[in-house]
Amino acid sequence: MQVFTLFEGTYSVDATKKFLPFNPAVDQPKDRPASLFINVQPFLVQMEDQLILLDTGLGYSNEDGQLILHENIKKAGFHPEDVTMVLMSHLHFDHSGGMIHQVGEKVELSFPNAVYVIQRGEWESAFSNASSSYHTDIFEFLQRNAQLVFIEGSGQLTSEISYELTGAHTPFHQTFLLDDGTDKVFFGGDVLPEPEELLRKFIAKYDFDGRKAMELREIFGEKAASENWNCLFYHGKSRATGFVTLTDGQFRIQ
Repeated sequence: MQVFTLFEGTYSVDATKKFLPFNPAVDQPKDRPASLFINVQPFLVQMEDQLILLDTGLGYSNEDGQLILHENIKKAGFHPEDVTMVLMSHLHFDHSGGMIHQVGEKVELSFPNAVYVIQRGEWESAFSNASSSYHTDIFEFLQRNAQLVFIEGSGQLTSEISYELTGAHTPFHQTFLLDDGTDKVFFGGDVLPEPEELLRKFIAKYDFDGRKAMELREIFGEKAASENWNCLFYHGKSRATGFVTLTDGQFRIQ
């Protein structure tokens, strides 16, 4: 099993929920008051008979009008048409914007040959939720044009892919564990978005249930350490992937 990090960039986001590109070499944090600064990086995983994309980023394009996500997939040695499965942790815009590609008035599926796997409750609540984090125009296009697979609760998607309904970040957020019998790759979405969130306990205001998210990070960290998971950190700044160790109650990322 091979993992490829598809780095889409660093962004600032404030109360308006707009993601603005942030270049640490030239931009100053003080010019973006009351902002969070995050990396956005979906992941591509090559398994024996599947090419899997874990979340889809913001869907921003480069100067040539090409999706940054597509550009990164090509750099990894693949084509967007090769992706067979898109696994969605949840549907906030910074995770779902890249499900489609829009240039001017033209809209098309970013991954026309893939099935898009989404937790049913997350899909339904995205249409009823008033939050600007959900862009329903994207989901309406998917409904008309994509191969959608809705899953419920926790379970086994294939013999190698399991999913767990965690809630916490959103009411229907989910995580994925990929296990080919040799390697185990864990994608925690926004319940475990950065390695630093394992190293210190805190309750985040941006989570639907911050206390539960904090508790889940501890649980997943312990499992990752005992079962040798390769953890993928969607918003990680210090590192995008890593293995977890637990010594004397202290987590470390290697």
